[in-house]
Amino acid sequence: MSGIQAIDESILLWVQEHIRSDKVTPLIQTLTHLGDFGLLWIGFSLVLMLNKDTRKAGRLSLVSICLCFLLNNIIIKNLVDRDRPYEVLNELKILIERQPDSSFPSGHAANSLASAIVFFQMFKGKKSKFSILMAGIVIALSRVYVGVHYLSDVLVGISVGIISGLSVCKVAKKRETNKFLRKLENLEF
Repeated sequence: MSGIQAIDESILLWVQEHIRSDKVTPLIQTLTHLGDFGLLWIGFSLVLMLNKDTRKAGRLSLVSICLCFLLNNIIIKNLVDRDRPYEVLNELKILIERQPDSSFPSGHAANSLASAIVFFQMFKGKKSKFSILMAGIVIALSRVYVGVHYLSDVLVGISVGIISGLSVCKVAKKRETNKFLRKLENLEF
């Protein structure tokens, strides 16, 4: 783990030294806060539930966020209990307020990808799929930029989100298929 820790620390300090920009920082701070508590994704899901045509996507997204919260914030974060980067690296300057929980894995990354994957699976059109997926990835990576997560926190958060989103979609599809098969079985010819 010390090798990963050293790489993570080097990446954060490199981002601070070479990527951060006074012009871009306010935008990244806004983007990172869009992911707070999964509110952007929860709000988007609730709006989708208002329309019959998109209700299923909204519902599956909310279920995916709940599964993600359970896996990420209740189980993994408490098992690993990794210190935040700014608690370890004195030379790291964070660009937002200190976070109340542990670092590993990133909840912002997990929630963003959990919803984005559901929407990616449910919506038609390459542009909308790409936009949603990119929004999730940008919010996830913003956590490294502002200095509150290591890259490995974000990558594992993304993985948890993808697994949550795909799992929820797969269960929903299987349930739908089973419902269809039950209807077929009940038909009389």
